[in-house]
Amino acid sequence: MSPEAWKTIAIVAYLALMLVIGWTAFRRTDDLDDYMLGGRRLSPGTAALSAGASDMSGWLLMGLPGAVYASGLVEAWIAVGLTVGAWVNWKLVAPRLRAYTEVARNSITIPSFLENRLRDTSRLLRVASGVIVLVFFTFYVSSGMVAGGTFFESSFGLDYTTGLWVVGGVTLAYTLFGGFLGATWTDVAQGLLMLAALVLVPVVAFVRLGGWGPVHESILAADSAAAEHHLSFVAGATVTGVVSALAWGLGYFGQPHIIVRFMALRSPQDATSGRRIGMGWMVLTALGAVLTGLLGVAWSVQEGQPLDNPETVFLFLSQVLFHPLVAGVVLAAVLAAIMSTISSQLVVSSSALVEDLVKMTTRRELSTRAQVMLGRAGVLLVALVAGAIALDRTSTILDLVGFAWAGFGAAFGPVVLLSLYWRRLTAWGALAGMVGGAVVSFVWGRTGLADLLYEIVPGFAVCLVLAVVVSLLTPQPGPEVDAEFDATVDACRRPRPASAGAEG
Repeated sequence: MSPEAWKTIAIVAYLALMLVIGWTAFRRTDDLDDYMLGGRRLSPGTAALSAGASDMSGWLLMGLPGAVYASGLVEAWIAVGLTVGAWVNWKLVAPRLRAYTEVARNSITIPSFLENRLRDTSRLLRVASGVIVLVFFTFYVSSGMVAGGTFFESSFGLDYTTGLWVVGGVTLAYTLFGGFLGATWTDVAQGLLMLAALVLVPVVAFVRLGGWGPVHESILAADSAAAEHHLSFVAGATVTGVVSALAWGLGYFGQPHIIVRFMALRSPQDATSGRRIGMGWMVLTALGAVLTGLLGVAWSVQEGQPLDNPETVFLFLSQVLFHPLVAGVVLAAVLAAIMSTISSQLVVSSSALVEDLVKMTTRRELSTRAQVMLGRAGVLLVALVAGAIALDRTSTILDLVGFAWAGFGAAFGPVVLLSLYWRRLTAWGALAGMVGGAVVSFVWGRTGLADLLYEIVPGFAVCLVLAVVVSLLTPQPGPEVDAEFDATVDACRRPRPASAGAEG
């Protein structure tokens, strides 16, 4: 059997497994709360792996190893920033957000939570946040489809459009019917696959290259020939460059597709176990990605095969190290990273469209079946628009991914933190901060200033200052808001319910 046939078998088996998981989730979805939040019954492990898989995408398996291969450990600062940011997110946001979203009228989306938490009767806060989520995630989903089309084109020689529709179609199928549970359960499988690949590839490469001595000598030889410093964290770095890399961690507090996993936990107390599992996964995968880049340098020296495209180092090592069937499984890990992020973003985009925009303007009470069908229609609509955008390969969609991370972090991050930890926050303060942070991030990111400092830093700062100042200048929230704030604090202090099951 040819190597291509073996790889095709692995990919087809992976895609079939995702569809089976989506169908299983479909049978467990009864109402809109199930479709959007999985009925708030995710176990800590499921929530942790799902958050990690939906967060990292193809960047972890291709972008980070490629950057380290090209420039060395100086590119690893972004991984450090993301790891610290993820830990703080689990520590500060996860338990409070899980408790508060239930206390605040059982909110199932971030926009609805902000409206309920701050008693915004104008609906401006919910509309603005819903539009921000919908617009940016449509482009995010589109960029994932572009990555999927490119993956099939470069790995299997398929037509770009065919690859795009394969990735988009399968992801849409299990998300359309399985909703949040479908996206979450497939995320778990995808997260485990990513972990296995990022442990297996560097370990096998390390052994095949002869251990640390030959690897170290090969990297030094490459540095000597090209006047580079692959093993240095500071060579070629600037203070603002390191700050910009570390600042990626600020984005976590405002990423709807990540923090929605916290809202779906069985209880606030489960956040502790979730943090330990999630951070263990993240440290192992990030370390594996960095080591893959460095080992790729050593392999290129020993074999005399430098790579034209550094971002293919992970794919290249998987092809030369393993049997084609195993290599196909590793390729499936890359596909898993892409699809897990698309599915999570489809669900959040659908919730913004249905829960925060359509239902809000519909006076008639919708039946449970109608709400779920509306949610599925939202997923389909976002996917179709994203697919249409992705068909234009000359568009600058991929350039907007970094902006979207900064935009979400700057618009929502400070507002989410203040809503959870500062009872004095008002609806007008949150609205001013959200709009100000998004505008500053956008303008900064479209000028030469972005080359000096990542736009999330000024955007985050402006959002924080505006939210605090405007809140202090506007009427203080009523006693019912204080009562909910106190109830949230109490809920986070309670011991974990003894009856909590193992669902999710």
